[in-house]
Amino acid sequence: KALPHLTRKIVPKEVAVGTAMLGVAFATGMLAGKRRPPARTRGGGEGCTLPLSPPGNPLWQYILDHSLREHPILKKLRLITADHPWSKMMVSCDQAQLMANLVKLIKAKKVIEIGVFTGYNTLNMALVLPDNGRVIACDINEDYVKIGKPLWKEAGVEHKIDLRIKPAIQTLDELLASGEAETFDFAFIDADKESYNEYYEKCLRLIKKGGIIAIDNVLWSGRVLKPRKDDLATQSIHHLNEKLHRDARVNISMLPMGDGVTLAFKL
Repeated sequence: KALPHLTRKIVPKEVAVGTAMLGVAFATGMLAGKRRPPARTRGGGEGCTLPLSPPGNPLWQYILDHSLREHPILKKLRLITADHPWSKMMVSCDQAQLMANLVKLIKAKKVIEIGVFTGYNTLNMALVLPDNGRVIACDINEDYVKIGKPLWKEAGVEHKIDLRIKPAIQTLDELLASGEAETFDFAFIDADKESYNEYYEKCLRLIKKGGIIAIDNVLWSGRVLKPRKDDLATQSIHHLNEKLHRDARVNISMLPMGDGVTLAFKL
């Protein structure tokens, strides 16, 4: 359900052009390093309704009304993305705010993001990084990212974002090969689910002790309760959830926020 207090912004020309290209980009498919179109309901088109609650639940609306603080350009990008048919792929705004607060809490300077879409969470994290901080943003399709790029520039954080358009596994391997193991503070994983375990393992090598890995969609609209054998995405998420529960290399918290997010704190 759309939030009544949100007002839409004028869409810049560059953004409008990028939006027109999204349909073509989707037709090419999304493989490694990019989310697939979700079959689950992510919540309201504004990217703020929590799907674990009934749509329009006044208590959830109260939570948003009394906790959400959003940079105006971040809000602008969210509202632009909300008009896209695959806006469900955008991280929920309450969850993004938690990610930003965690990044600030640990005084992060180096962040990895796997799965960019239009760059809402990329902007979200870049806004709270110091001026010499950077987000390594991994995706395979630049057409989606073109929606957010003008707003990264408008927010004055474009220089903090290192966009890598190639399979995310390749980027992670390059970072490891260049000696950047245990130099990152935070990682956010929200891409193709079949590769989640591989993303997690490589991020665990790249994150320093005390760093955090946030893994999105760990509840997958409840399908993890009864994964079908032919549903590879759900099977992959479920197996990683079981693995994380036993993984002595990290402490974890699984949160019923958005479509479920697990925070793994590297020991």
